[in-house]
Amino acid sequence: MTCWIRAGNGRLEAASWGDGAGLPVLLLHEGLGSIRLWKHFPARLAEASGRRVVAWSRAGHGWSAARPEPRGLDYMHREADLLPAVHEALGLERAHWLGHSDGGSISFIAAGRFPALPASLILEAPHVFLEDMTVAGISAVQAGFAASNMAKRMERYHQEPAALFEDWSRVWLSPDFRDWNIEASLDLVTAPALLIQGRDDQFGSMKQLDRAAAALRETTRLELENCAHSPHFDREEAVLAAICEFLKDKD
Repeated sequence: MTCWIRAGNGRLEAASWGDGAGLPVLLLHEGLGSIRLWKHFPARLAEASGRRVVAWSRAGHGWSAARPEPRGLDYMHREADLLPAVHEALGLERAHWLGHSDGGSISFIAAGRFPALPASLILEAPHVFLEDMTVAGISAVQAGFAASNMAKRMERYHQEPAALFEDWSRVWLSPDFRDWNIEASLDLVTAPALLIQGRDDQFGSMKQLDRAAAALRETTRLELENCAHSPHFDREEAVLAAICEFLKDKD
């Protein structure tokens, strides 16, 4: 079921799957993600977990309203500050947050600032600090963006794919972003966390999970072979099984 919500300065697209018992799972998409880019995964997660699954597209993503201004170096902190408004607009008091990549980093920041909102964190390939391999990976994508016809392929997922890619990649490749680090936010997180990382991730190493696990109070860790930056696609069955096991004794 799709709907529209208001959080921040504009109208955002939202969707939900299933109507199971227990607290719902709220999906926070990756840096170039949207509701549509989750593809079939939310429906499968709702069925496997027996929980309602909810997602929204952040401003400038999918068919949500455009961002009111270009994103700054602190854009993930600004997105984190919107989580209470997103919860309210979606009618959620608490939820299990499932964040992928940027969505994982936003989850970390928001969980430290608003500890009453997340019942737990399920984070795939979260960024905790900026690695050289992350910059190299994004640089490679940027270099081939036009030649690969990536903008055309992204049109099924976003209204303005070229503008989104330029706005997002500009921040990650900015020299001023090289010191980006959210480890201080991890010290404030109280929710239990399931951390998932592919061993073949081209945008981040296991050092991301090492740093996170060292700071968090309660973690479960899943490292996946033959898996790149999108574990929920690359190793879907293993990810679904791990999430269901992690959630089975939780509200």
